[in-house]
Amino acid sequence: MGTESIRRDVVEAATYWMTDPCQELTDLRPVEELFGEDCFDLPKMKERLAPEIYEALIQTVERGKPMTDKAVADEIAKAMRQWATERGATHYTHWFHPLTGTTAEKHDSLYKLDPMKGYVAHLSASALIQGEPDASSFPSGGLRQTFEARGYTAWDPTSPAFLIRGVNTATLCIPTAFVSWTGEALDKKTPLLRSMDAISEQSMRVLEFFGNSNGVHNVYSTMGCEQEYFLVDARFLAERPDLLLCDRTLFGAKPAKGQELSDHYFGAIPGRVLAFMADAERELWRVGVPVQTRHNEVAPGQYEFAPLFENANVAGDHQMVLMETLKRVAKRHGLHAILHEKPFKGINGSGKHTNWSLSTSLGQNLLNPSDDPHANQQFMLFVSAVVRAVHLHADLLRSTIASVGNDHRLGAHEAPPAIISIFLGDMLTDLLEQIEKGSPTRSLRGGTLDLGSNMLPQLPRDSGDRNRTSPFAFTGNKFEFRAVGSTMTATWPLTVMNTIVAESIDYIITEVESKAGKGASAEKKQEAVNAVLREVVKDHKAVVFNGDGYSQDWQEEAARRGLPNIKSSADAIPVLKAPKNIELFQKYKVLTQPEVESRATIFMEKYSTSLAIESETMLQIARQMILPAAFAHQKDLAETAAATEGSGVDCPGIREELESYASLVEQFRNSIGELASRVDKIPEDAFEAGSYLRDQIRPGMADLRELGDRLETVTPVDRWPMPSYRDMLFIK
Repeated sequence: MGTESIRRDVVEAATYWMTDPCQELTDLRPVEELFGEDCFDLPKMKERLAPEIYEALIQTVERGKPMTDKAVADEIAKAMRQWATERGATHYTHWFHPLTGTTAEKHDSLYKLDPMKGYVAHLSASALIQGEPDASSFPSGGLRQTFEARGYTAWDPTSPAFLIRGVNTATLCIPTAFVSWTGEALDKKTPLLRSMDAISEQSMRVLEFFGNSNGVHNVYSTMGCEQEYFLVDARFLAERPDLLLCDRTLFGAKPAKGQELSDHYFGAIPGRVLAFMADAERELWRVGVPVQTRHNEVAPGQYEFAPLFENANVAGDHQMVLMETLKRVAKRHGLHAILHEKPFKGINGSGKHTNWSLSTSLGQNLLNPSDDPHANQQFMLFVSAVVRAVHLHADLLRSTIASVGNDHRLGAHEAPPAIISIFLGDMLTDLLEQIEKGSPTRSLRGGTLDLGSNMLPQLPRDSGDRNRTSPFAFTGNKFEFRAVGSTMTATWPLTVMNTIVAESIDYIITEVESKAGKGASAEKKQEAVNAVLREVVKDHKAVVFNGDGYSQDWQEEAARRGLPNIKSSADAIPVLKAPKNIELFQKYKVLTQPEVESRATIFMEKYSTSLAIESETMLQIARQMILPAAFAHQKDLAETAAATEGSGVDCPGIREELESYASLVEQFRNSIGELASRVDKIPEDAFEAGSYLRDQIRPGMADLRELGDRLETVTPVDRWPMPSYRDMLFIK
């Protein structure tokens, strides 16, 4: 398209935004009627299954017992098929999370041809339990060769099936694990479920030691993710190859106004955006995703959704559904949802703050301090285990958030630094200090806030402030891993979190049991817990930091404390293959050595390939869009200067502007050549390429962008070949 069509698109988008033609919702049923209607959850199963079949299912879902009776699976498959076809479904799919970071599905018909009856609905137990997708085209990191194509999907009965609706279609999605023919995990779900088994086993030991295991079948990790994203008018997408191919802008001059006034954060939601949010929410509610919060985020054009806490496995599935729903529903409203961590330079990027906790099968939150946390040894044991885990495995946690996009975000004034530390707040920090000195005897209280007006209530104040600069913060009854990137599958950081905490709980409770001895009295148990926690605090308190994580002082202090500061994903990803990490995963049966090594390879391949795609896209934009526009304007300046001087008028100002602009264009052209020569030398090996891309390609891209953005500021709007930041961020 030429510049005329580009400007027309901008005008059309602005007109659309100004008139705010939001369609009224046609389905305004109460949420309690709408929620879960397209989700085949336990209440619906109970209605359709015989009591003995339902009880067998509960044994699997709530107690982790394998479903070995084919008759049970047959009845469940029949009930699931009836429910789905009654709601218009014609196909089903085994829905899984391959190591691409997205989801995968292959649709099969819910109907088969019967010679006597014609088409009849059918879903067998074998089809429910196991599928056989082609595994050769998914990344395996060397676990499978191209000619080794067989893979299996295995039904996960703990995560409810749901319907995905499209134009004249409804598809039954059955959450599944995905493994190779050899049984090795090729997905994100399988290691998560294994890690949940590991942390349940170790946590149950703690409950049994304190006599709190009565009626508790298991302990499971919970998760709640805060999903940040941007919205731009879809009209701009075709004119931005960088957004189309890379989901971020590779060029773009800073607008006169950004987020400086802090007027977008928690501001009134624009009508068109609110219509999108309401539409997305209702789709999510229908499939059982409990979306709780919506609001404007810090940057213009940036927003957030956040669901309620759930079982980590179900929450992981729901997080993927949420991201897919945002992208799909945005198109319906003429918008494009951007999930990239840093789509626009100079303003806040997007994260996926991942909240993690532990809950018993009876619903007790094990990270809830209770009224007197200093007297709650069980709570302090779990907190100390987290502190020890993060201190020992900070490098491994850093590797879980490694990506090209997150490298742009970490350490900026919107996200925590690459140094992994823990914020505990005043109360817990004081308790650790008391433990180190002896036995805790008090808990700090927050008191109340008197707001100075009789009209306003006195507010209960928390015992400590929040710290948005911390990558890992205790926030009342959970830990918030703030460093997770917005595009990421949150189940991988959760898998590692479960594993490292399981190891720490194992270590601590083993030491406590040894010191207390068998048949120990309550007093002896208390002494043993205090003694072990005292040593844990002394050895691992270096990871606790409640100050400003953005400050240079902290960078220096963290180095003195021996905390790793891994700034680049190219350095973070290989950490996964360290012997101590392989041994950790193997010990708790979360991943085998080949599974660990394959993931390191896959993550590095994705990092290298993504950066290579960005650099190639940047070169294409520079050569095919920006450079022609710059030459055209340079020609205009030259013709203007020649015509002016030809008329006998001296024009040193125009001549100076021409020379300055021509110099900038030449620098830009030379920078294109320099980056292109570096791109041609990218190594084929993923790990070699990672270092090369970090040291050569990213600096070259930064140089080219700096010149391109300068060109945008001195080139007429009608000459510039792409929608500007001003257009994309403020026209909704």
